[in-house]
Amino acid sequence: MSRGLGRACVQCGLPVSRYNPDTRCSTCARSDATPTIPDRAWRDEEVHRALAAWDFATVVRVVRRRSGLSQKVVRELTGLTQGFISDLERGLKQVNGRETIINLLTGLGLPPDLRPLLLVPFNQTESQRLVDAIDPAMPWTAARMVTSLEAAVGGAMNGLNRRSVIAALGGAGLTQYILQAAVAPPEAVAAARNGISVSDQLLNSLQSTTDALRHADASHGSGNLARAAVAHLKVLLRLLQEGNYNEATGRRLAAVTADTAIQTGWYHFDSGAHIAARNLLLGALRAAHASGDSRLRAGALSFLAIYGYSVGDPRDAVTAARTARQVIADQDAPALHAMLLTRQARGHARLREDRQALAALEEAQALCARGRGEDDPHWLYWINPGEIMGQTGSCLLDLGRPDQAALAFTDARNAFSTDEVRTRAQFLSRAATAQMRAGNVDAGSAIGHEVLALVTGVRSARLDDNLATMLTEAHRYSSAAPARELLERGQIVMEERAA
Repeated sequence: MSRGLGRACVQCGLPVSRYNPDTRCSTCARSDATPTIPDRAWRDEEVHRALAAWDFATVVRVVRRRSGLSQKVVRELTGLTQGFISDLERGLKQVNGRETIINLLTGLGLPPDLRPLLLVPFNQTESQRLVDAIDPAMPWTAARMVTSLEAAVGGAMNGLNRRSVIAALGGAGLTQYILQAAVAPPEAVAAARNGISVSDQLLNSLQSTTDALRHADASHGSGNLARAAVAHLKVLLRLLQEGNYNEATGRRLAAVTADTAIQTGWYHFDSGAHIAARNLLLGALRAAHASGDSRLRAGALSFLAIYGYSVGDPRDAVTAARTARQVIADQDAPALHAMLLTRQARGHARLREDRQALAALEEAQALCARGRGEDDPHWLYWINPGEIMGQTGSCLLDLGRPDQAALAFTDARNAFSTDEVRTRAQFLSRAATAQMRAGNVDAGSAIGHEVLALVTGVRSARLDDNLATMLTEAHRYSSAAPARELLERGQIVMEERAA
């Protein structure tokens, strides 16, 4: 009889293979190879402060490095994707939700004696400062604009997830903010200090940086831009506080700050950091208000509309878009009006208000056909018939009309520049989803392969969500060869994106 026959594992009691000379089964033997977080990694004051502040990005980063473990190991311990862990440590993602927090801390092995730190009340001074900074009832002054953006930048950099901030602007609060922005009168923006002189040349250079980041976003996604944009925004805030400028230059400085804050908020949103994005956009709205440029106010409101129909209340999206159109009622800006109408339509579509959504889209198409107006801003270069048709397709998907959505996406696809990789991939992933929901498996799979070929090097949480939706639709047809091939390739791509 061979050695080992009939033996049981001394650890779990299951049979041990006759070819295994060990006293334990292979599963139990492998379990010892999984690294754990040593207790000493938790005995660090920085970790303790982070636990008390619910700053889980710092907790993960410090504990992992003190343990000498890779992000891959943390992934195995917690079940979070490696991409999420990387973005969390860099401040681009936040840990939201009770279950996610529990899974994270349980997986890392939080010692029982440190759990009471999670019950330490938030620092009231800092918490109140954040709440006050984003309170729409606070005066719409230049000083309040700087305070609001400073608080938002701090939240974006630190990955804060404060209950007080989340609660401060729920539902009616965001609507109040939108309406206040439309009616509050702008105040003087001037500073006479001994700091650096803010010249037109300097402002041109700062605006060029903002514009360059904007163009990079359309190509490569926002995941690589958020931190660079925050650093750029900090420079502008420093100039607002310490620079030397007159009233006219001050308003232009506020305008560049508003444009930069809008883009910074957008990069965080596209990266999945929704709370940080919202606070940055609210600060941007104050900066746009201080600049006196109604088009920038409309721009900030348009991104708040995206927040509303994507992760918030679609009614806020409708309110924001309508308010923005009222703000620019005296401007010759058909492209800007058309863009705002697509935001309004997306809100209506999420609310399943077919008639209102389709009416807004029809008006947007008519305005876009007029071409650019004298007052259309330079930063709205991307509005064209393809963008309008792409948004039309997204609305029709939300309205449950995949056949019509597929046709709209077909009309849209040729209008996008090959350089705008992220934007093109976004719309094509929705086009593939529309085709599959309409039952066109071959067409949907073909477009899906086209999308997967585009996304290498593009970092965007929104794109990841669209890819996941597309592959979920493909699963419905997994018995068909085209869908099966797409799913196999899609799994490889999604694993690479999460690595």
